Amino acid sequence: MQHLKKAIEKAVSGAGIEKALKQESAVFLWKEVVGKRVSKEAKAERVDAGVLIIKTKSSVWRQELQMQKEKLINKINKKIGSKAIKEIRFI
Repeated sequence: MQHLKKAIEKAVSGAGIEKALKQESAVFLWKEVVGKRVSKEAKAERVDAGVLIIKTKSSVWRQELQMQKEKLINKINKKIGSKAIKEIRFI
């Protein structure tokens, strides 16, 4: 099983898509990072050039999350294992 993992990692790295895959993983990690309650109010939509786009249900949530942005970026990047996410935009 380790041989398959190494082969996949080598193929991904060789294709130059490793960075894109790490960035996209932020969308799937959002709920885990912020928790169930917050993820109901703010949904990860996509990543565009290192910017994680989060759609919030209200301006109140947008403001609250904006104040925690740096902390959230750090948590996401720690889970990913690299500094794939440079910014979060709340819409």
